[in-house]
Amino acid sequence: MHKIRGTYLNIVLIGLLSLTCGCVAASKHKTNVQDTTADKITVGKVQREIKVGMSGADVISVLGSPNIVSTDSKRREVWVYDKISTEQVYSKSSGFASLILIGGNQASGASSTSQRTLTIIVKFDDQGLVRDFAYRQSSF
Repeated sequence: MHKIRGTYLNIVLIGLLSLTCGCVAASKHKTNVQDTTADKITVGKVQREIKVGMSGADVISVLGSPNIVSTDSKRREVWVYDKISTEQVYSKSSGFASLILIGGNQASGASSTSQRTLTIIVKFDDQGLVRDFAYRQSSF
């Protein structure tokens, strides 16, 4: 009888440890898969580094190649950078110990999806230098 009670206690302790060790928060999963490269185009980068009077080559060195190149009514170049970012996080936890203790496997999960857009418009003068720029950012 004493040996059975000790075995049951060990199963309960192992089960509780499995439950506490198996759960990972969605924020931890997000941190593990998040893109942290420094080459991202952000509003801060545009505000900090794009200046009136810059050459097209300087703009490319900061922002990369534009998505769209067009001209205005005076045949001056207009560059458009249109960036869309989708972030999807899914977290799943399962209770392995519940299989041992109550004969079933419990699982739960959560997911979150968000999108961000950033549009940058760079207008050049007749000499090919930045005369104006604008940006718009949205999140949903």
